[in-house]
Amino acid sequence: MKKKILLLTDFSKNSLNAIMYALELYRLDRCDFYVLNVFKTTYNLIEDIIPPKPGEKGYDVPKQKSTEGLNHISKLIEFREDENPYHNFTYVSLNKKLLKAVDELVEEKDIEMVVMGTKGISDSEASVYGSNAIELMEKIRNCPVLVIPGEAKQVLPKEIVFPTSYKTHYKRRELNYLIEIARKSGASIRILHIKEEDKLDKNQEAHQQMVEEYFDRLNYSFHTLCCVTVSTAVKCFVESRDIDMVAFINKKHSFFGSVLTQPLVKDIGYNLKVPVLVLHDLRN
Repeated sequence: MKKKILLLTDFSKNSLNAIMYALELYRLDRCDFYVLNVFKTTYNLIEDIIPPKPGEKGYDVPKQKSTEGLNHISKLIEFREDENPYHNFTYVSLNKKLLKAVDELVEEKDIEMVVMGTKGISDSEASVYGSNAIELMEKIRNCPVLVIPGEAKQVLPKEIVFPTSYKTHYKRRELNYLIEIARKSGASIRILHIKEEDKLDKNQEAHQQMVEEYFDRLNYSFHTLCCVTVSTAVKCFVESRDIDMVAFINKKHSFFGSVLTQPLVKDIGYNLKVPVLVLHDLRN
């Protein structure tokens, strides 16, 4: 069965790097890739009571730029792919809000993974994560989101850190995409516990055993850090071990709190030059 992957682009270098990363990650998988660009119509607030429609300049000019941009991306992909028989591409240009467009395509096409850059053309150079990345990481909850920094190398991960508190149990299906990426790339999973207590209680021990069962037949190891914040622990661990990817489940009301609130996302991402895989609590 073919995988269905949604690739987002605003034609920035960051988004192009994210696309190329995805092509490398899935290079031996049969995939239908959907390359999406959203565009905004332009209109004069005084002269136009409602936004312009197809056939009007305020719609047709942005639409043409979007189409031309996707044509350019298609040529870059064609050159990069060199007729990869496993990959098919569909290019989509929509006049919608990005979140709404992504949400609808995920449902309509049964998308398995959304891949995007950390920030686009309109985002501040001072920020690490752009507003679109933050919004999609938090609100697209029916499939994983893989966010790629502009500095990320287009190579398969060898080590993936998975931070956890062991305070809530995971469903196996919540971790399937992480397990799949680890298997396809031969990556080791480093399970990182940021310790708040002297020892694990019975529930935490049970949850740790469940994680161990889920990662059976994978190369994994347990690690512990204490007396630091989650963001500091993740950054230090990534830097000290040259980690290639960070993966976590966005659970509400968990150890991470609302881990994807904007300040914490920026904090975790500061100087973090590796992809982040956001999985979701399927019970939320």
